Amino acid sequence: MDTKKETHQFKTEVQQLLKIIINSLYSNKEIFFRELISNASDAIDKLRFKTQLEPELLGDDTEFKIKLTYDGIKQTIEISDNGIGMTHDEVMENIGTIAKSGTSAFLEAFEQLNQDNTLTPELIGQFGVGFYSAFIVAEKVTLITKSVGSEKAVKWESYGDGSYTIEDTSKDSRGTTVVLELKKAEKDEQDFTDEWTIRNIVKKHSDFVSYPIVMNVEKDEPIPENEQIKDKEGKTIGAATRKVIREETLNSMKAIWAKDKKDVSEEEYTEFYKHISYDWNPPLTQLHMKFEGTTEYSALLYLPSKAPLDLFSHERGHGVKLYSKRVFIMDNCKDLVPEYFRFIKGVVDAPDLNLNISREILQQDRLVMNIRMNLVKKIFELLTAMEKDKYEEFYKEFGSVLKEGIHTDAAKRDKLADLIRYKTTKSEGELVSLKEYVDNMKPDQKDIYYITGDNLSTLINSPHIEKLKEQDYEILLMTEPIDEWVVMSLTEYDGKTLKSAEKGDLDIDKVDEKKNNDYTPLMGYIKSTLQDKIKEVKPSMRLKNSVACLTGEADDMSAYMEKILKASGKEAPQAKRVLELNVDHPAIDKIKAIFEKDKNDPVLKDYCHLLLDMALISEGGKVENPSRFSKMVGDLMARAIDG
Repeated sequence: MDTKKETHQFKTEVQQLLKIIINSLYSNKEIFFRELISNASDAIDKLRFKTQLEPELLGDDTEFKIKLTYDGIKQTIEISDNGIGMTHDEVMENIGTIAKSGTSAFLEAFEQLNQDNTLTPELIGQFGVGFYSAFIVAEKVTLITKSVGSEKAVKWESYGDGSYTIEDTSKDSRGTTVVLELKKAEKDEQDFTDEWTIRNIVKKHSDFVSYPIVMNVEKDEPIPENEQIKDKEGKTIGAATRKVIREETLNSMKAIWAKDKKDVSEEEYTEFYKHISYDWNPPLTQLHMKFEGTTEYSALLYLPSKAPLDLFSHERGHGVKLYSKRVFIMDNCKDLVPEYFRFIKGVVDAPDLNLNISREILQQDRLVMNIRMNLVKKIFELLTAMEKDKYEEFYKEFGSVLKEGIHTDAAKRDKLADLIRYKTTKSEGELVSLKEYVDNMKPDQKDIYYITGDNLSTLINSPHIEKLKEQDYEILLMTEPIDEWVVMSLTEYDGKTLKSAEKGDLDIDKVDEKKNNDYTPLMGYIKSTLQDKIKEVKPSMRLKNSVACLTGEADDMSAYMEKILKASGKEAPQAKRVLELNVDHPAIDKIKAIFEKDKNDPVLKDYCHLLLDMALISEGGKVENPSRFSKMVGDLMARAIDG
C-alpha cells in the first residue's frame, strides 16, 4: 500500500477562520460533541439513501450506529460511524479546504459584525465548519475514513496550526472515526473523558438523533449461579456481582414529532412530554403539526395540566426547545412563541433554519417569523376549540399569563380577549367569557361593567355596585393584579366600552337636582373638613344601601392599583378621590339636620371623618386612625343602645 504522507498548508483565509473557531466561536465548549455526532448521523443518512438502489453495499454491517470512546489516561475521545465514509479526494474537498464555498462569506460576515475583533455569534450556520469545532478542545485531530465499496482508507491529521497531512492507511470497515487528543483542561472545566459528562451532553444535544449513539460502560452484573463460589453448605462465598464492560445506547431516538400523528399513541405523547419537560404530571393536551411547502418544519407542543411554581419568575425561560434535523439547538426559544404563551412546552424541528455559525442564536429572518406566526395561530385555534370544562381546567392554571398578552400584544388583543374569563355578580362562582357577558347584557345596557380588587367577597359586596345590581346589571369581578393592566389596554369589546364601577359617572340613574341642591351646603362643609384627603364630595348614583364610598375620575388610578404599587415598593401618585354620599340614607339625613341646626357642632367633624373611614373600609382599605374610628363607633353604639 502506498503510504506516502502529503502535507498541505491551509489558505490564509482558512487559517484565519480556524483561529476564530478555536479561540472564540462557541460560548459552550461541549458543542463540539453535537457537531461531530451530527456529521456522523449525516454520513449514515447518505449511506442509507445510496443503499436504496445498491443494498449490497451494506454487506454484513447492517446495524447503523455512532460509537463514542473515551480514555481518561490518554485524554482522547473518538467519535466513529459506519456511514458512507470518504475517499482521498472527498477528504481533500470536504475537510481539507473547510467549507470551500463559504469561507470568504463567513469571514466577510464576521468582519461586519465584529469591528472590535470580538465574536458576537450571529452568523448563519451553513458554512460547514462544524467539524472544526473539535479544535476548541483538541490540540490534535485525526480523521480516519474509508468510503463504502473502497479498498483504501484515508488518514487526515492537523494540529489546527495552519497545515494538515493526508495519507493512505488501513481500516477494517467503512465509515469515519474522528480522534481528538484533548488540550489540558483549565481549572473547573468539564472533563470530556468522564462517562457522566458524556452522557449528559448526548442527552442534552443529541438525544433524538435517529441512530443509536453507543458507548462501552462499566457495569455491575450478577455472577451467574453456576460461576459463583460456594461453600460446602451451598452458600455463596465472596462477591455476588462483577464488573463487566457493556455497550450501552445513550440516546432515546424517540423523536415522535417526526412521525405522522396517527402513528403516535396517547401513551407515547405523555411519555415524551415527561421526557422533555421534567414534569411528572401528564399534559392537558398536545398539538402535533407538520408544515410543508417551500420550507418544512415540525412541531409538537404541549399544554401542561399544572402551572410550575416559577411561572412568574423573571429567570424562568420558555418551554419550547429548538432542533434542526433532530439535533438540539437551544432551550427556551423565545423567538418562536410570545411571552404570554411561555407555559407551552415542546419542540420545533426546522431543518432549514438560518442559524448562526455556532447554532446558538437565531437570526431574525422570514422563516423564523413564519414559524412563529403558524405556531401562534395553531395555539389560538387549539384554545378556542377546547371543550368548556377542559378549557376552564387550563385557564385556572394559566389564565393570568394569557392576560399579559392583552397589555403587550396589540395585534392579538382581540383574540386574547375572547380567551379570558371572569367570575361575575351573576355567574355564581363560574367563569364567564366576555362574549357570554355581552350576549347576556340587558337591552338598555350600553357598557361592560367591572370592578377590580384582591378579594372576591369584598367585590361582590362592594358599595360601588349596589345600584348596578339593583338594576339587574352584571358586573365582572376582576381579582388579579394583572387585571389592572388588562383594563388599561382593553378599553372595549365587541363595540361595548369597559367601564369601572368605581370610576367616572355610571349614567344609570337620573340626578334629582332638587335633592342635590338641598345637600349642597352639607357637601361643601364635609369637603372643607376633609380637604387634605379628598378632592370632592357629591351625591352618589352608585349607592343603594351603604352610606358612603370613594370613587375616582374615569382616568384616575383605581384603589387596587394604588395598593399593588405600594405593595411592590413603588411610589403611587398621590391622587385625591371623590367621597360619594347616599343622600337617601337616614344617617345622611340626620347629619344634615345637625348641620342645619348648628354648623359649629363639634360632632359634625367626627361624622365627616367617620364617613371617610366607612368608605375606606367598605372597599377593603385601611383607616388612617383606627383608634379614633373604634372610639366613634363605640360612642354611636352606646347612644343607640341608650336610645
